[in-house]
Amino acid sequence: MEAAGTLERGLAVLRALTADPAGRSRSARVRATDLVRATGLARSTVDRVLATLVHLGYVRAEGRDLLPAPRLMELGEAYLACGGLRDPLAPPAERLAEELDESVSLAVADGDGVRFIGQFTRRRTMSVAFRVGDLLPADRCAAGLALRDPAAPWAEDDQLIEPGLVAVAVPVRDPRGQAVCAVSVVSHTSRHTAASLRDYALPRLRETVAAMESALAEPASRPPLQPAPADLSRAAKEELGAGYLQSLARGLAVLVALGSARGGLSLADAAKTTGLPRATVRRSLQVLARVGYVAGDDSRFAVLPKVMELGYAALSERTFGEVVQPHLADLVARVHESASVGVLSGDDVLYVARVPTVSIMTVNITVGTRFPAYATSMGRVLLADQPEERLAAIAPEPLTRHTITAPERLRAAVRQAADDGYALVDQELEEGVRSIAVPVRGRDGRVVAAVNVATHASRATRADLLRDVLPALAETAARMSADLRHVPATP
Repeated sequence: MEAAGTLERGLAVLRALTADPAGRSRSARVRATDLVRATGLARSTVDRVLATLVHLGYVRAEGRDLLPAPRLMELGEAYLACGGLRDPLAPPAERLAEELDESVSLAVADGDGVRFIGQFTRRRTMSVAFRVGDLLPADRCAAGLALRDPAAPWAEDDQLIEPGLVAVAVPVRDPRGQAVCAVSVVSHTSRHTAASLRDYALPRLRETVAAMESALAEPASRPPLQPAPADLSRAAKEELGAGYLQSLARGLAVLVALGSARGGLSLADAAKTTGLPRATVRRSLQVLARVGYVAGDDSRFAVLPKVMELGYAALSERTFGEVVQPHLADLVARVHESASVGVLSGDDVLYVARVPTVSIMTVNITVGTRFPAYATSMGRVLLADQPEERLAAIAPEPLTRHTITAPERLRAAVRQAADDGYALVDQELEEGVRSIAVPVRGRDGRVVAAVNVATHASRATRADLLRDVLPALAETAARMSADLRHVPATP
């Protein structure tokens, strides 16, 4: 019972931490005292919950401020994977948005409301600002009306949810004939009335829904379960002692595990996937069901859309810069040198995030700066992930007496960066500037950016950078890559 209470109290703290009364805050900061007031829990309990969540990577502490961390999105992702709707329905929804040149939404029923599981918006001055994970009243939007009366062929919203917003929606049925989702086409009265939107979009919307229903009728493959090698919470408990709430960590692990298969898992499979005893898994599932995040019986437990209330909407709209910036700041605090993140833009490295160090002599670069990729450490890391012909098309010019300009030597330097997993460039861009960079990988494992540390040659030798900076740089890139696996942000 104490274990169940611990999980429930931990979820209460998470809900308070991720509550977004304004509805639009991407970086709302709270403190432990705010969470004590919001939950009514003792300060010592809140502190232990937060210590556990920080250790798990769900919460980030910046001084006394607390923020939801990108990894928290894996709780909402567990529903999206378990529900089995997003992956087959998203491609036709995106095509519909492109064909109609209007925003398209996917929504599912969630209590008295509907929660968005897909948004495919069009960039306009007046555009739809709903986010994946947002909840709307079912009786005030087309998607909700379509799901409330699935016998009706379609439903419309004529400025019910907001003045100027019009929408038409059609329910999507599973092979048993149950309405499991609604597809909405959303526009603004500056472009359509409710009637004109219906006439314009409904025929193509119905065709799309028919294609979606065919996709849902196809048998879903269930990948083999991957059993956990061990109960990872045990080692953390031994390391952190009383400050670590093992029951909370285990309960969240059970929730995430249910997302490993479409339709959820049985009790036995959940125990196998998490490496936890069946009794422990059962207690966690009982709590998760009580708070509305899980439903089922011993034959199958599935994640419910309500779990997306735990910060998914706000986290999903974080920009690439917002994801990497805190890690850059941590890196600079460790190595006491300036650090940057860059992406490949044509033949240049474009700086998209930067944290300078405080020093009398510093490398003066700002976000938006461009440098030739061939002469920079970030550029070589990024070029190492490109086809050989991309590098062959570059015509290097000498920027300093150290710049590598011979094509074969440049190709060798880029190949070396690929083999080593880092690039060290010594005064090739500018006399006195020495830098080292490693790749940052996105959700699909491909290199999407590079992170570097730059210093003046008088402050650090090549050996210093390899010994003192490279390990911290690699750890930072790994944390950035881990966050980008959860947040769909692109540079």
